[in-house]
Amino acid sequence: MKQLLQSLKNGMAELADVPAPRGAAGRLLIRTAASLVSAGTERMLVEFGQANWFDKARQQPDKVRMVLDKARTDGLAATFEAVQSKLDQPLAPGYCNVGRVIEVGAGTAGFTPGDRVASNGAHAEFVSVPVNLCARIPDGVGDEEAAFTVLAAIGLQGVRLAAPTLGECVVVTGLGLIGLLTVQLLKAQGCRVLGIDFDVARLALAQQFGAETVNPGAGDDVLAAAQAFSRGRGVDAVIITASTSSDEPVHQAAQMCRKRGRIVLVGVTGLKLSRADFYEKELSFQVSCSYGPGRYDPAYEEGGQDYPVGFVRWTEQRNFEAVLDMMAAGTLDVTPLISHRFPFAEAPEAYALLASDDASLGILLQYPAADAAGVETQPARQVVLGGRAASPGKAGAGFLGAGNYAGRVLIPAFKEAGASLQTVVSAGGVSAVHFGRKFGFAAAATDNAAVMADPAVDTVVIATRHDAHGGQVLAALRAGKHVFCEKPLCLQLEELDAIEAEAAARPSQLLMLGFNRRFAPQVVKIRSLLDRVSEPKSFIMTVNAGAIPADHWTQDRAVGGGRIVGEACHFIDLLRHLAGAPIVRHRAVALGRHPALAIRDDKATITLEFADGSVGTIHYLANGDKGFPKERLEVFTAGKVLQLDNFRRLRGWGWRGFSRMNLWRQDKGVQPCIDQFVKAVRDGGTVPIPLEEVIEVSRASIQIGNDLA
Repeated sequence: MKQLLQSLKNGMAELADVPAPRGAAGRLLIRTAASLVSAGTERMLVEFGQANWFDKARQQPDKVRMVLDKARTDGLAATFEAVQSKLDQPLAPGYCNVGRVIEVGAGTAGFTPGDRVASNGAHAEFVSVPVNLCARIPDGVGDEEAAFTVLAAIGLQGVRLAAPTLGECVVVTGLGLIGLLTVQLLKAQGCRVLGIDFDVARLALAQQFGAETVNPGAGDDVLAAAQAFSRGRGVDAVIITASTSSDEPVHQAAQMCRKRGRIVLVGVTGLKLSRADFYEKELSFQVSCSYGPGRYDPAYEEGGQDYPVGFVRWTEQRNFEAVLDMMAAGTLDVTPLISHRFPFAEAPEAYALLASDDASLGILLQYPAADAAGVETQPARQVVLGGRAASPGKAGAGFLGAGNYAGRVLIPAFKEAGASLQTVVSAGGVSAVHFGRKFGFAAAATDNAAVMADPAVDTVVIATRHDAHGGQVLAALRAGKHVFCEKPLCLQLEELDAIEAEAAARPSQLLMLGFNRRFAPQVVKIRSLLDRVSEPKSFIMTVNAGAIPADHWTQDRAVGGGRIVGEACHFIDLLRHLAGAPIVRHRAVALGRHPALAIRDDKATITLEFADGSVGTIHYLANGDKGFPKERLEVFTAGKVLQLDNFRRLRGWGWRGFSRMNLWRQDKGVQPCIDQFVKAVRDGGTVPIPLEEVIEVSRASIQIGNDLA
């Protein structure tokens, strides 16, 4: 299928061949009929892409602080690579989609194939959208009209927050698409509306919809007009739908409001507020969040958990429905807002118009219809990229998952190791195509079967979300493939038992877990020094893990397994490797319950006892400062000490012939880890990490995670 992609480096848009997304539980697979370009959001992204490095940084000061924090801990080289990788990944723009359902995912109620729906899907011939972000289109509403649903819902949420009552006078500042839709919504609410804009054509449209208008660009006195409009009392509310860096719209809104008036920001403005503006009138100011309650809530949007209507009357989906009902009733007229129509094949030209100085408003993209017979064919879920195919048995790698870590770290490492890159799979297809083209894969796909059934793939690399690992490891082993799994191996002990049995029954197939830190050059040096010591060792591993929000998928025990299973397993393996002896006992304790701690198990101390008498303590802490080193290892043994800071600086005390080993850049051992694995696949050698150690560490990690739950 074709999908519009946009570069963050230069703002350019292109139509790319992308495998169609696969159906999934809780989602609808939709063939697109039309989509609307959001003039505000999408133009802003184009302008960001076209900006130079300085302007990009100026527009995102929060991201700049994150980059500086990373540079202090990980070094300039690693930080530069991470930033470059992020900017290199294309965006899949668009969130105003209309189409027909062709597949309904499991656990999805209320929709059937053939339904016409409006959703927040991207600009693509096929989209997969969570059910709570879709709404059925009434028969009397055309596809082009329905394409305005999501934008109108943004305006509707702003109106709901302003809470206007019949007869109130409300100002709308900024008469772009959302502003003009907001004007109509307010008129339907029985309000008197005053529209403010510099564009004569948009002011005329606002007048057509029943608003009075004022044009500051023509010399009109906005405050005087608002005073007259409100009969000298001050306006009841102001809804700001403009996009500007200026603080003036908010300042102006405060000046024109009556005492205890309301200001709602739907658009983007400067927010240097004047206390005097708000203090004397006791004004209310609120920022509206997109389409309504549920936005950015993973449980609602991705998990499909609706809010009870008795407690949350208007959600994102119910706002979509309300907009469509108003369109069906003729209360909301979007036809005058359409300024341009482009066939989807000319979508880049539509984006060029968006970024130009030429006047435009509602830009619609029109998609090819289904075949003449009306029979819906399955969309292609694999595209050929042109890379060279390998012969079976020659480290032909297929990747499941093409996220940031896979694209920035794993795929380049496998390429450097000499693996033949065959097929890369991602759920949406965009990242698979991007990294597939960048690194020379033969194909990109959205269906795991493209990897499992390919005879040119003898090695499956698993880099998906953690809850998928166990099933994918088993499927790859049963398909006769070698397996490299980015940690963790799985999330459940039952899965681990099944993997252990399957791997043991297939000794010629290698199963490797991405415990790369044991291959880091400084860790190799530490191990060589410790091999000279016969006494037990004391290990202290301090991990300044950094906070991750409680609603992030890694914190969800069903999806990410929690941070102990998902990340602290690295350090359990590292100490197991350095001790050179099995774990015989483990204990863990987290911080006590406290109202300030939504998550406690990522602030834990883990104690490991080894068969040779060594003891390891892992302080895995998400409550520290980012300026402190992220990973510090200290080893005490036989009157000697070793200290490793962030895999860059290694110091020794009491070691004959060794005092330090420092690196110019951080090296956590990823490349040698993968080099050794690929060599073992090619040469028929043994797996670099013994299977029994992989199982032992995985079992201990899951048990510790369960203990802390």
